Amino acid sequence: MKNKQFAFLLMAAFLVLPMQVKAEQVNLYAAGSLRAALTDVAKAFEVGTGNSVATEFGPSGLLRQRIEQGEAAHVFASANMAHPQNLVGQGQKGPVALFTRNNLCALAQPRLSVTTATLLDVMLDPAVRVGTSTPKADPSGDYAFELFGKADQLKSGSTAILTAKALQLTGGPDSPKAPEGRNQYAWVMDDQKADVFLTYCTNAVLAKKELPHLQIVSIGPELSVGADYGLLVLDGASQEAWRLALFILSPEGQKILGDYGFVVGGLPAKHPQG
Repeated sequence: MKNKQFAFLLMAAFLVLPMQVKAEQVNLYAAGSLRAALTDVAKAFEVGTGNSVATEFGPSGLLRQRIEQGEAAHVFASANMAHPQNLVGQGQKGPVALFTRNNLCALAQPRLSVTTATLLDVMLDPAVRVGTSTPKADPSGDYAFELFGKADQLKSGSTAILTAKALQLTGGPDSPKAPEGRNQYAWVMDDQKADVFLTYCTNAVLAKKELPHLQIVSIGPELSVGADYGLLVLDGASQEAWRLALFILSPEGQKILGDYGFVVGGLPAKHPQG
């Protein structure tokens, strides 16, 4: 409902804004998991409006810090609701819109025998290295640790074991970056830094495209974690920034997100089953 209300407000704003007379650049700061999808969204927006979109992709928490430090972002697309809402708490007017969702999956090395049913036991194996992104800096890490928090429901003591053994390999300010042209998660797995890596399902699909031998393991309902993505237009942004936000929420923008595996349309309740 909030998403529909936000879209209505954007549409109303769009209708009363004057027609564009000069092309402008819109600065879009977005979560790294949105890189492929929002790059295509930005290109479609540029074709349709004549504006240009300058993109910055990275861990949402680090992008939020850069915005707080004064970088000239116009639209912020975060992999959670908390980071844009934090900016609103600091004085940004908002609102923050839920514009898409994602789920957590496990990437596994081909040598492992692992299924949805056995994933927890495999991760608890002392010989299996479990990789995650970095909590607080990157919401993907927060979601992985949220999954760990559920593990005690299935096997007592699992939360402490998983929390202690998790390797925070990506998303932090000092995390190694993949070489140009490489998928971050495919590179981590190809470099044998982890046996199992918890990341967004959309990231897992892109990693498997690069390294087809990787396994993607879905997460069962008892451990399932869903990711809500929040959209914020920063104070002082031009009318074209609002048009970009509206375009992301439009059927065309949502279709592009859906094509990359994001959950769009009805935006189902958090922690979907299956």
